[in-house]
Amino acid sequence: MAKRDYYEILGVAKNADADVIKKAYRKVAMQYHPDRNPGDKAAEDKFKEAAEAYEVLSDADKKARYDRYGHAGVDPNAGYGGPGGHGMTMDDIFSQFGDIFGDSGSPFESFFGRGGGAASSNKGSNLRIKVSLSLEEIANGVTKKIKVKKQLACKTCKGSGAKDSKSVKTCTTCQGQGYVRQIKNTFLGQMQTTTACPSCHGTGQMISATCASCKGSGHEVGEETIEIQIPAGVEEGMQLSMRGKGNAGSHGGPAGDLLISIEQKPHENFSRDGLNIYYDLYLNFADAALGCQVEVPTLQGAAKIKIPPGTQSGKMFRLKEMGLPSVHSYDKGDQLIHVNLWTPKNLSAEDRALLEKMRSMPNFQPNPTKTEKNFFERMKEYFN
Repeated sequence: MAKRDYYEILGVAKNADADVIKKAYRKVAMQYHPDRNPGDKAAEDKFKEAAEAYEVLSDADKKARYDRYGHAGVDPNAGYGGPGGHGMTMDDIFSQFGDIFGDSGSPFESFFGRGGGAASSNKGSNLRIKVSLSLEEIANGVTKKIKVKKQLACKTCKGSGAKDSKSVKTCTTCQGQGYVRQIKNTFLGQMQTTTACPSCHGTGQMISATCASCKGSGHEVGEETIEIQIPAGVEEGMQLSMRGKGNAGSHGGPAGDLLISIEQKPHENFSRDGLNIYYDLYLNFADAALGCQVEVPTLQGAAKIKIPPGTQSGKMFRLKEMGLPSVHSYDKGDQLIHVNLWTPKNLSAEDRALLEKMRSMPNFQPNPTKTEKNFFERMKEYFN
């Protein structure tokens, strides 16, 4: 069955800003919330569908991919850069959009607030790391294996926090459900809400004797090697995420996420401006005056370019689509080559004599073209 358009689901236009999208999601989520529609599978499906739409449209990067490629742009199997809202569970929705209704005093806090899903209170914390990449790695994409120090599930108790299986009992407060239901009066009338059980913190179980290794926490400090696939075209400061690769949860709760911040290493040859890269080419006077063929580095290897006779300092040559790819589309930048005339500092007597002779020749005197004169005149007007 084909997926519905995300804008249609939330009832917003494609040019809607973040505030409009958030308000629209709030309205749809309230309408189809499971606590207002107990036992209604169709309403639950629409609730999840709205959360999936909001997860994509509230994220600038995902929204851009969706606008350009549709659902394929946010499909993790389509190769466009990251997961959309596919396969979201109720716990995912409550944990990700817990603050959607604003301040803690809101009558809707119990919809999405702390403990909105049974397992969310035991979820592990997120981890943040930085990964430094060369321009070559950014141009082609790269897979990195990173050792991360974090909280892992306790090997002794397998993350349960209990001494043994006999130490685990069903919680008497929630009868093993992991959540409790309450009736609250709001300006919409009485509303049934679901929160994590305060006795077992959403696990549905009580522990009478804790694990000696982890003291009942269910986790221990360790190191894990994580393989990170970084798509081509990422930029400085961009953040990638890997769900479930953060710190282990307590008492068997789900792990947090790993957040990867991208850093770009300085390059010996190139500087970057968006998708374009810049290279400074230094020529001696003779090569610029007579013309020549030179070899310049690119991200794909060396390339030869022709320098026409009479090339001036400041001239810019362009190697089309030899820059960086876009992480969001099929676009690709260019390599721009900036010509600089190299002036020698240490001259021999013979060098000096030749230059003195050249200086007196008419052809070696500056002779700006009409276009250049117009430019100079405009510059004078600008500064005056």
